[in-house]
Amino acid sequence: SDGPVLRGARPAGRADQALPSGPPMSTSPLPQRSPQERAQARSQARRAPLGRGARRLEVRNALIESRLTPNAISLTGLIGNLVAAWLVYEEQFLLAGIAFVLGSVMDTLDGRYSRMSGKGTAFGAFLDSTLDRMEEGIVLAAVGAYFASQGDQLAVAATVAAVLFSLMVSYTRARAEALGVECKVGIASRAVRVVILSAGLLLAEAPGGVSLLEPAVYVLAVLAIITTFQRIFHVRAQLAA
Repeated sequence: SDGPVLRGARPAGRADQALPSGPPMSTSPLPQRSPQERAQARSQARRAPLGRGARRLEVRNALIESRLTPNAISLTGLIGNLVAAWLVYEEQFLLAGIAFVLGSVMDTLDGRYSRMSGKGTAFGAFLDSTLDRMEEGIVLAAVGAYFASQGDQLAVAATVAAVLFSLMVSYTRARAEALGVECKVGIASRAVRVVILSAGLLLAEAPGGVSLLEPAVYVLAVLAIITTFQRIFHVRAQLAA
């Protein structure tokens, strides 16, 4: 060897070769899409598969940008419970249970939507709590009227107790929080009471002639009484501490 070959040097004796030249680059502007094509592209993008988080964010943003308000959801829940009460009066217990469940779901969604969308107001919180008490009382009043039509005085008394102490469960918490005491203790929260009454309505005409509506009312009354006193004793202990 005559010596090291410099990196990048061409071997001796090899003729230079012309690089292939491609067609000149076009300088013409890109074709513009029509409004219909752009709309179709947006539609296809919306239909593209999204992850759970992305889809949830998309739904959340759509709801926030909509005209839907938490108060509208609360009123929808009231309508559902009014329908449930009317169906109890008509002794259509299965349909009443479905309407009651749907109305109760609306009662749950209004608070969550209020926090998620930032559309909540002080009046909205007041309206939500007020309608919750009304709805529970309306449906139980219809159940009590049904028991009265059947001549079942004990069940009527249990229904009255269930209404009274369900309201007391909520009232004791409100009064405790007004005194600066957190009061979420007790075995019969609003969610538990909704589940018990829903089960009673849905299984009021169970196969074999078995009805769980009356036992559900008894359980509801007993648990509401226990919860009321649990909260009374809890607040007393907190204020004495």
